[in-house]
Amino acid sequence: MYILAQKKLNPTRYIVLGFGGIILLGTLLLRLPIAAWDGQATPWLVCLFTATSATCVTGLVLVDTALHWTPFGQGVMLVLVQLGGLGFVTLMSLVPFALHRRIGLSQRMMMASSLNMSGVAGVVRVVRHALMGTFLAEGLGAALLATRFVPIFGLGRGLWFSVFHSVSAFCNGGFDLFGGYSGPYSSLAAFRGDLLVMVTIMALIIVGGLGFFVWEDLLDARCWRKLRLYSKMVLGITVALIGLGTLFFCCAEWDNPATLGAMPVWERPLNALFQSVTLRTAGYATFDQAGLRDSSAVLSIILMLIGGSSGSTAGGLKTVTMGVLLLALRDGLRGREEVVFRHRTIPQRRVMDAMTLALTVLLLFLTGSMALSLMDRVPFVQAAFEVASGMGTVGVTMGITPSLTVGSALLMVALMFLGRVGILSFSIAFLTRKQAEHKISYPATDVMIG
Repeated sequence: MYILAQKKLNPTRYIVLGFGGIILLGTLLLRLPIAAWDGQATPWLVCLFTATSATCVTGLVLVDTALHWTPFGQGVMLVLVQLGGLGFVTLMSLVPFALHRRIGLSQRMMMASSLNMSGVAGVVRVVRHALMGTFLAEGLGAALLATRFVPIFGLGRGLWFSVFHSVSAFCNGGFDLFGGYSGPYSSLAAFRGDLLVMVTIMALIIVGGLGFFVWEDLLDARCWRKLRLYSKMVLGITVALIGLGTLFFCCAEWDNPATLGAMPVWERPLNALFQSVTLRTAGYATFDQAGLRDSSAVLSIILMLIGGSSGSTAGGLKTVTMGVLLLALRDGLRGREEVVFRHRTIPQRRVMDAMTLALTVLLLFLTGSMALSLMDRVPFVQAAFEVASGMGTVGVTMGITPSLTVGSALLMVALMFLGRVGILSFSIAFLTRKQAEHKISYPATDVMIG
């Protein structure tokens, strides 16, 4: 197996420059007068913010997508979402696949790095299945949504809405085109009682957030017992987060007239489930997030920071990262030096990687939240909600994004980029770095903890 730690290739720099180039190109295309309904060039800040949000599959917007952007502008955003969700390296592999050309070692290494894999063994098979599975899931989702949208919006517009929202949901983008139908920034509020739309969108979000490794493992194993430990952790943590989140939102928001309380009784569990699913980096909403109670807002922030799973279209710290941290906490409280799960020891290096990533994200999150609260004079919980939504590439908002000042908007652009590209680069760096050892052994000392 070839490991990605090659001096001739810097996957981290390649990923950062690649995403940056896509954002720059998207900004220029959205700046064109043909991209806006008023026929005027959209301000640079709005174009940059929108291109970053789309490429980083976040979903936060300064202007309503349907009311401001023409089909051309919406198409640009959709391409950016697809590129950002799957990774541009993965999509670029379509060319050699289509031409039946052999994929060289350097290309395989780039594919592996974009999918956060530690080696190139089997990477072509994984990428091929990822592309096939993606287009199959998005096509099926669009077909199901078309049965609802075509009767409402007509054939052409209904099909476009179906494709747009299917891709956006699968890639965990969260962009919507319902501003002209149910009001600006309304997201999926008009369909919160539509079982077909809600279940289809949730299924796309969950499948897209599981990760391509889990897909491959499910395809090979086809039963729970034969699955790898990583896949079992992903599936178990995903079910637990969705289930516990649904239960909490039902209890906390059941009688809240600003959220679930205004809905018929049968819709409340469905929308609590949707809230728990969409906070895993999807960004769709069926009610005003500003109406959440503080306890629900805090849980929402936690779920957004956790995000989806590695090698998926989702962002965040990732499910298994949090799982490793909880296992380390459990074993630490028991006085154990090793982290063990299902009779397997998790390497101490992986535990340290998880802690390093979590502490880095936490520090950035707290700093960004305080800065946003100070610059825009908004309550800290609202600022923290917005920052978590940007860093976790989620896209839900308490309503303050469209009114952000220039400084705050640029801060959110940086946080969205770091949340998507920064965490990916961190993960690649963890996989490709060599074990650092001190050349000099120093005498041990003891310090007091607690």
